[in-house]
Amino acid sequence: MKTLGLIGGMSWESTVPYYQTLNRLVREELGGLHSAKLLLWSFDFAEIEALQAQGDWDTATQEMVTAAKRLESAGADAVMVCTNTMHLMFDSVAAAVSAPVLHIADAAGQAIHSAGCRKPLLLATRFTMEMDFYKGRMKDGFGLDVQVPDETDRALVYQIIYEELCKGAVLDTSRAVYMEIIDKMIARGCDSVIFGCTEIGLLLNPDDISVPSFDTCFLHARMGTDFMLASGTVE
Repeated sequence: MKTLGLIGGMSWESTVPYYQTLNRLVREELGGLHSAKLLLWSFDFAEIEALQAQGDWDTATQEMVTAAKRLESAGADAVMVCTNTMHLMFDSVAAAVSAPVLHIADAAGQAIHSAGCRKPLLLATRFTMEMDFYKGRMKDGFGLDVQVPDETDRALVYQIIYEELCKGAVLDTSRAVYMEIIDKMIARGCDSVIFGCTEIGLLLNPDDISVPSFDTCFLHARMGTDFMLASGTVE
């Protein structure tokens, strides 16, 4: 089994499901007492959020590059950034290490395309919804016409992520807000929903949504598991 390096803590509320899902998937594949070989670099998210709010992406990039290098030096055979937003600096991180860096949008884009969906709604931080680094990769790589809510609804989505989910608060009132936004966008032609922030899976139940939904945390973990187990069998 290969070793996977995780850049987490952005926020740790969603890093926990990453750790659980990776271990659960490895056990499902191999059985017995098998678990995932993982290394974790966990940030103090307050420091990262401050850089995001200031628009200091250069410093944030250096922090991410340093984390990836530390994981590779510690023995990681591949690296995963356990958050959608910080894939903004994916190219810089990937260029800084020789180990492959597994892109979360590729994991989600492949799943959406394979499901026959073409016009997904993206729910995420305002950075991910409004910048092109994520939507553009899905368009170029998978032919997806990614949609986002209007400005008012984007602000609500973002507020719930940072003021509630990242702090461990999962509220029924906020779930209702998200569902209203989803229903509105389905009425406008969206055929699926991307949980484009890794905390959103803590709030939404895919069974409550009338179109297919894609949890980026789970799909990214599935990609990481496939990488770890690709080199052969484990006794």
